[in-house]
Amino acid sequence: MSNMGKWVSEACILDEFGNMEIVWDGHKFKMKGNGVCLDPVQSRSPACHLFLEFDHYTMKVDCSRCRIVVMISHRAGLASEIHVGHCKDETNHNDDLTLNADHHFLSFIQKFGKNYADAEEHAYRFSVFKSNLRRAKRHQKLDPSATHGVTQFSDLTPHEFKRTYLGLRSKLKLPADANTAPILPTTDLPEEFDWREKGAVTGVKNQGSCGSCWSFSTTGALEGANFLATGNLVSLSEQQLVDCDHECDSSDSSSCDAGCNGGLMNSAFEYTLKAGGLVKEEDYPYTGTDRGPCKLDKSKIVASVSNFSVVSLDESQIAANLVKNGPLAVGINAVFMQTYIGGVSCPYVCGKHLDHGVLLVGYGTGYAPIRLKDKPYWIIKNSWGASWGEDGYYKICRGRNICGVDSMVSTVVATHLNKE
Repeated sequence: MSNMGKWVSEACILDEFGNMEIVWDGHKFKMKGNGVCLDPVQSRSPACHLFLEFDHYTMKVDCSRCRIVVMISHRAGLASEIHVGHCKDETNHNDDLTLNADHHFLSFIQKFGKNYADAEEHAYRFSVFKSNLRRAKRHQKLDPSATHGVTQFSDLTPHEFKRTYLGLRSKLKLPADANTAPILPTTDLPEEFDWREKGAVTGVKNQGSCGSCWSFSTTGALEGANFLATGNLVSLSEQQLVDCDHECDSSDSSSCDAGCNGGLMNSAFEYTLKAGGLVKEEDYPYTGTDRGPCKLDKSKIVASVSNFSVVSLDESQIAANLVKNGPLAVGINAVFMQTYIGGVSCPYVCGKHLDHGVLLVGYGTGYAPIRLKDKPYWIIKNSWGASWGEDGYYKICRGRNICGVDSMVSTVVATHLNKE
């Protein structure tokens, strides 16, 4: 146990899920936390705790604003000592972004039209904003091929952001009886492909402060499938799904589509199949709330589901299904999306827990100077408006199931209804 007397020379929280990098006795450890370690500004508490394990050691981390106190103990109970390390990202007061936080916050308020109820709320949002500046800097280090910084979500804590703007059902799993997409040939796939260029993708939409991302992913996939079936691109109603779809998981009756409180694309496809289809967005416009009754007029249905299926984890099969069947409904871990501005996102570390529903519309390659090579990427249509990301789109690298983007992919086929 000679190492127990060594100091932790550096300890940095890599993200809000408690993943940390600690240099102990000259050795670098990267550890995944089983709890959440929040900035006290965001948690409104003076400190929080996190437990991490590696080999035969347990690390108890007490993270405060200016330092991290680490207690290391052996499972056999042989020894334990308190070690103090500093997090460079939290104590670097020379960082230009932090020094100019007042200016950045004023620009943020003006750009995104932010209004706060009173001086107390303004002060709190400013403190959260400064914390998110530091968070964007950490994301930039972890994801150097993308650009991270101030977005319209920079005054929200990670918890607020997840609760308000994500919405993939927390008890996330594919239905036990889900159909599996057939294996497609992949030898003649184009090097790049984009359904936007072929007229199969509607304009970027905005879900607002409602956890209805799953409904936008669903409509986007059916819009593309309906385009392939009819030759017409019709914007479909997310509000119909928010108000009318309460489809439950066949193996878990307590896990149901629930409007602004989340849902699942495959369940939404099942609802659409049973209901007969979706109406146009203009006939059932989006309100961003789920307090109203279902107002479906079945005589106005313009797009119906013939069948839907789950695509395998193989990225060549995902690409083949995309090219053949149109845009795909996809689940993703959105942890890096709150600070994303542009570029190809390819973080060194990203969780596979899926919490956001999006639409896969294409793929391509782009030069990444950080890694000195072409980086293949997926093109993702999001539902946070055109002012977010690259005109409402997100590029995430292909090849390693980054942020779980390959884990839940569904394809849908539309029925030709002979309606304009």
